[in-house]
Amino acid sequence: MTRRFLIVSCLLLAPLLAGPDKVLTGVDVLEREGFEELAGQRVGLVTNHTGRTRDGRSTLRVLHAAPGVDLVRVFTPEHGPRGQLDAARVDDSVDRRTGLPLVSLYGEHRRPTAAMLADLDTLVFDIQDIGTRFYTYISTMGNAMLAAAEHGQRFVVLDRPNPINGLAVAGPVLDDGKQSFVGFHPLPVRHGMTVGELALLFREELGLDLDLHVVPLDGWTRDAWFDATGLRWVSPSPNMRSLAAATLYPGIGLLETTNVSVGRGTATPFELIGAPWIDADALSANLRGMGFAGIEITPEHFTPDASTFANEACHGVRFKLTDHDRFDPLALGFAIATLLQRDYPGQWQSANYNRLLGHDAAFASLLAGGTVADIEASYRDGLADFLDRRAPYLLYD
Repeated sequence: MTRRFLIVSCLLLAPLLAGPDKVLTGVDVLEREGFEELAGQRVGLVTNHTGRTRDGRSTLRVLHAAPGVDLVRVFTPEHGPRGQLDAARVDDSVDRRTGLPLVSLYGEHRRPTAAMLADLDTLVFDIQDIGTRFYTYISTMGNAMLAAAEHGQRFVVLDRPNPINGLAVAGPVLDDGKQSFVGFHPLPVRHGMTVGELALLFREELGLDLDLHVVPLDGWTRDAWFDATGLRWVSPSPNMRSLAAATLYPGIGLLETTNVSVGRGTATPFELIGAPWIDADALSANLRGMGFAGIEITPEHFTPDASTFANEACHGVRFKLTDHDRFDPLALGFAIATLLQRDYPGQWQSANYNRLLGHDAAFASLLAGGTVADIEASYRDGLADFLDRRAPYLLYD
């Protein structure tokens, strides 16, 4: 395989901005460098409403107006160009301001076709990820990389922060053979990487002959959460409305393939869970007794107006983050699952829990009545191996 080495902007050698609250994203760095990375290129842009500059201008508009850049086509992921759709399929459309075609990669195709790429030199990816393996924007990036490698396009990633930081890595690594659109590559549930770093790992581990370039963040460090960047939170999808939701999602999101409401259809998705058959006081007391750091857990009664148990009274628990550095979302998620398995064996339908978990040994431990420690022990070696696997591709200290 021909090796083409990563080109990272020389800005990495320049002095960083004044502090961690002045982070520049990849598109900001690209603009600051006069769009040199895309000069003379016919570009296809993979983006949505989260692709924007620090001051709020959309990457689509910025590249459309950029001198020397010919923006030909825009590709959009799940939830559509504005991130407002929660549907099984998103259709193609047109950007009203520029007239550019908006080609859905969550409709008839999940990967750009040869015809879609024939008049392009470069694919650019600029979408905000949330740091969890089963969130599908990284699957869209991976699929676009496969297409670019197959058809000879360059691939440029405009990097963005991992909003739940780049240090914490947790959960089981996806079993090989379980790859899907909600599990593109063998990663742990919480991977601790930016999309640019993931692209580097994907290229190497998938053996892609791909001319890959990452335009890096300026001013971001691995310990930084999104609220330390000075960037404005833009909900990446209809139910990912806050950093708190994104922080809880690695553990709470695992439950939504089962018959438990994770708060979709309420004002605070992923910040509460429940079902008609749960004893809210008992579940709350049991979880509090486990001594989770960084979070308050209280009984909750709610009626979602959409999704699981729409218009049915649910009983469960609400979560309030108090210290996200001390909080472990995977441990909380596993604790809930173990209690549901123990206390509601005839009511909790656990069969689909492994769809997002993606790890047979961890799932078997849960079904056998294992503790959180037992579940964690089932994947400890694979997680340690992943830390070694990812090390060569980390771009930030």
